[in-house]
Amino acid sequence: METPLILQQQRLRVVTLTLHRPEARNALSTPCLEQLVHRLEQADADPGVGAVVIAGAARFFAAGADLRELQQQDLPAALTDRRPLLWQRLAQFSKPLLAAVNGYALGAGCELALACDIIICGESARFGLPEITLGLMPGAGGTQRLIRCVGKSLACQMVLTGEAINAARALQAGLVSEVCVDALTLERAQQIAERISLQAPLALRAARQALKQAEEIGLSQGLTFERQQFVALAATDDRREGIAAFFEKRTPNYQGR
Repeated sequence: METPLILQQQRLRVVTLTLHRPEARNALSTPCLEQLVHRLEQADADPGVGAVVIAGAARFFAAGADLRELQQQDLPAALTDRRPLLWQRLAQFSKPLLAAVNGYALGAGCELALACDIIICGESARFGLPEITLGLMPGAGGTQRLIRCVGKSLACQMVLTGEAINAARALQAGLVSEVCVDALTLERAQQIAERISLQAPLALRAARQALKQAEEIGLSQGLTFERQQFVALAATDDRREGIAAFFEKRTPNYQGR
């Protein structure tokens, strides 16, 4: 029987996936990453799921990749590593994805948080990409996502020194959207996810795609893509339902069509 490295619970339309490798400080081994991606793909295919929260433990969100795996990896093994495909599959998740971070989010753990749409963190949170101190560099999106998130200077400082930043600096830099007391981090992330999950599914998907495009294409192209998505929603029943519910002063009943 497969060892559960990811714990899952669901409340209303929100699934919470908790990293569960306490003996390794939630290091993202290949089996752990595989289980996480599998759970995400199940949630993506389930119409009863509107959003997903990824959480860790009190002291460690995730301490990085599994160094024992990396220690055994030579050049041929690196060239055939299946982890890049797993990260690609994770990036293809189509529903809102939130990270609830307490403690250390380092290396691959930081990259996992960066791959999420929204990061809520506790006061104990520390974000870092320390690979350079091991003769390595980030390899799961760290250099690309961090610089788009916090800007060139801070991203270069974090990547090239390996030094972590605390929760207050992460908030100031725009890496996270909120900082909570640690005991409320997961609850706050779930509250936000629940609010998101009540919105029209097609509108959520379109808005999220437009936001992701903004990181990858120029402004004029982004504006064109945004307008295309806006126009496409005019054909949906949910758009008509949302406007009708507003005028009728009732809660909309979205059907995802």
